[in-house]
Amino acid sequence: MKIHSMELFEVPPRWLFLKITTEDGIVGWGEPIVEGRTKTVRAAVEELSSYLIGQEAGNIEDLWQVMYRGGFYRGGPILTSAMSGIEQALWDIKGKRYGVPVYELLGGAVRDRMKVYAWIQGDTPEEMADSAKAQVAAGYTAIKMNGTAAMDWIDSTGQIELAAQKIAAVREAVGNGVGIAIDLHGRVHKGMIKPLIREYEYFKPMFIEEPVLPENNEALKMISQFCSIPIATGERMYTRWDFKQLLAEGWVDIIQPDLSHTGGIWEARKIAAMAEAYDVAVAPHCPLGPIALAASLQLDFCTPNAFIQEQSLGIHYTEGSDLLDYLVEPTAFQFKDGYVSINKEPGLGIQINEQKVREMAEIGHNWRNPVWRNPDGSVTEW
Repeated sequence: MKIHSMELFEVPPRWLFLKITTEDGIVGWGEPIVEGRTKTVRAAVEELSSYLIGQEAGNIEDLWQVMYRGGFYRGGPILTSAMSGIEQALWDIKGKRYGVPVYELLGGAVRDRMKVYAWIQGDTPEEMADSAKAQVAAGYTAIKMNGTAAMDWIDSTGQIELAAQKIAAVREAVGNGVGIAIDLHGRVHKGMIKPLIREYEYFKPMFIEEPVLPENNEALKMISQFCSIPIATGERMYTRWDFKQLLAEGWVDIIQPDLSHTGGIWEARKIAAMAEAYDVAVAPHCPLGPIALAASLQLDFCTPNAFIQEQSLGIHYTEGSDLLDYLVEPTAFQFKDGYVSINKEPGLGIQINEQKVREMAEIGHNWRNPVWRNPDGSVTEW
């Protein structure tokens, strides 16, 4: 079962799909992507292919080690995202070869369904409240919202009040029985996080995400000492070595490895096992495409401390091309009452509509995240 070929497809809205085919015709799909840096990751996958073509597709751990340790410089978003998509495709191949889902190869299922959350949209408190009501009406029991717009290093009381108004409106709209996660996107600097969290605590969020940038993770020690809200981070962290200190120091309650960024399914499972040893929960990050979600769910179904899954159905990033558009059978993800049922199909459990992929790859994309500036013209976090 040696690797015969690797083919990449840039497809709307902002995704990169990888098709790996073995010499005996088994096909595996992966999603190697850094949002906004598609062509850079594509080049990394193509460069790594020289380590892979002609090699045994089933030797996933060894191939991962070669890709990681074979370069003197290693890690970071580009290289590990390239590796992640490759690794996902190799697990898809292995599962199809043996006729079982990937989670069966990683110890078997620990649950029958996985809780998911939906994003809500809007810029004003009223818009966010309406979006929250719609998602709850659709059956979701947990939602996630952006906490703030752009923030300066030290910002105004008005910005804090606006952030409080947004969560207040959403909480009033959905009641206390719905989990509300607040994503701060690392937009808030250390000097502003304390007054902001004090406003949030009254509304009892499910968690706050990336309260500071990952390069400032040492600030989480201070935050964790006064914050009663569970703290989550990890979407911009790569491999188990990035998570090591975060877990050992006890700075967070929830880690959010992204299976298209952190090294793939097996690497994320290793990270989750480390987290379990420190009594930390796992909520995989995934505002991405169907392959990344399928890979994330394979992790969720064999990981005891995974408690909720992000998914991008209807998210604002995917306007014009959504999560289910590239699947032969959209019901592969069975969303019901805020959960996704276990999928017992082999490999990643989905069938990619290759004709649709090739058609949309002709269109391609050039997605870039916005560049935000403070009122004085200086660049700030998006």
